[in-house]
Amino acid sequence: MSQTQNNNYLQCISPVDGSIYVERELANSQDIQKSIESSRIAQKLWRETSLAERAKICERMVLYFESKQEQISEEISWQMGRPIAFCGNEIRGLVERTRHMVSIAESSLADIVPTKKAGFKRFIRREPIGIVFTVAPWNYPLLTAVNSIVPALMAGNSVILKPSAQTPLCGEHFVRAFQLAGLPEHVLQCMFLKHKDTSTIINSAAVDFICFTGSVAAGQKIEKAAAGTFSGVGLELGGKDPAYVFADADFKHSVSELVDGAFFNSGQSCCGIERIYVHQSLYSNFVEAFVEQVKRYKLANPLLVETTLGPVVKHSAAEWVRQQTIDAIAKGAKTCIDTAEFPNANDGNAYLAPQVLIDVDHTMSVMTEESFGPVVGIMAVKDDNEAVRLMNDSNLGLTASLWTQDQAVAENLGERLETGTVFMNRCDYLDPALAWTGVKNTGRGATLSELGYQQLTQAKSFHLKIL
Repeated sequence: MSQTQNNNYLQCISPVDGSIYVERELANSQDIQKSIESSRIAQKLWRETSLAERAKICERMVLYFESKQEQISEEISWQMGRPIAFCGNEIRGLVERTRHMVSIAESSLADIVPTKKAGFKRFIRREPIGIVFTVAPWNYPLLTAVNSIVPALMAGNSVILKPSAQTPLCGEHFVRAFQLAGLPEHVLQCMFLKHKDTSTIINSAAVDFICFTGSVAAGQKIEKAAAGTFSGVGLELGGKDPAYVFADADFKHSVSELVDGAFFNSGQSCCGIERIYVHQSLYSNFVEAFVEQVKRYKLANPLLVETTLGPVVKHSAAEWVRQQTIDAIAKGAKTCIDTAEFPNANDGNAYLAPQVLIDVDHTMSVMTEESFGPVVGIMAVKDDNEAVRLMNDSNLGLTASLWTQDQAVAENLGERLETGTVFMNRCDYLDPALAWTGVKNTGRGATLSELGYQQLTQAKSFHLKIL
């Protein structure tokens, strides 16, 4: 059961039942050339549109998604397996991020004026960079795409969106929403592409900036394709996000939030919790309470409103998590969940029972390599120093969460963490007012916040001597 591309067609294979849910024709070389040319022409006109008018169009766009929430939620469930009860959260997140990025556009794009100098007028202006190529993933197909689409358009760029082959309908909804909102033709386009055609577009320098969200391996291919083109690249890649539960943590809150952080979206979140370190004074009680809560999940067809855990996106993804678990057990880890309690889980499909592992260490793949599935390892630590050492023992660095009632301690320890975001008493959330960024192999660049506008614009200095 996997997503395939037969001849010139994209096929989305639903993890719900293995059926072909969506089939779309892939763009050919003529389609691609026409799209790029029309995007270039449209951008030159769009950049002359006032910021106020751009804002109105983006505001009207969100009304479409709000009005179509029920339909889009069902489609997302079919395409990638998320329980329908939770799909509305993604649309609400799209609305929140859009409205925030629109609200800060004027200040983010305003001229930067240095100290006055007699006889001169000097300022730095942020200008649109041109065509932004957004290559979006399947796990949060709306949220990840909107992170670049809205600020790119607000800054005066045109956008070509390549949605994941697993969630093609989300790309079509973006185009439809902006069309109805009054966006001029060709300013936002959606193309269904083969991987090789995506690389060819980037390598040809046909676009000016690439926003990519996906795996580290795919990010390396994107960067290689862009080498020598001087096109900008923003990469949001993998995560192996840790949590540290201090001795003074609010016990009930930390257990509840970390279970959700680890297993929401079947663990298929780049900022989901994949490893937990607990102060030894709380460890036994924490594991007991954590496991008890995990057992309450209902693994079933995601179209059922009572389902709280759906299938992972495809069988190969499930097999990767199963193999990580098998390898960990072989090295001494113990499982806390009897998979027989989840009868819908089957080695032959994408339905994967949640799993909690203890007696784990960093010789095990499950504690060092991204799992992207419903499994988490929990380790006891003796103090803060050990926790920091283990949390930093990764080649990825997207987020890290600290669970304590001492804000000063959290800030001080957060300074020592090699990560893009430090959370305290929460996890797995993107605040659009803060930069979404990472370190190490997690990628480069930043989306959201005022910083999200910087990589989508070009600075131009004006140095005017007054005679």
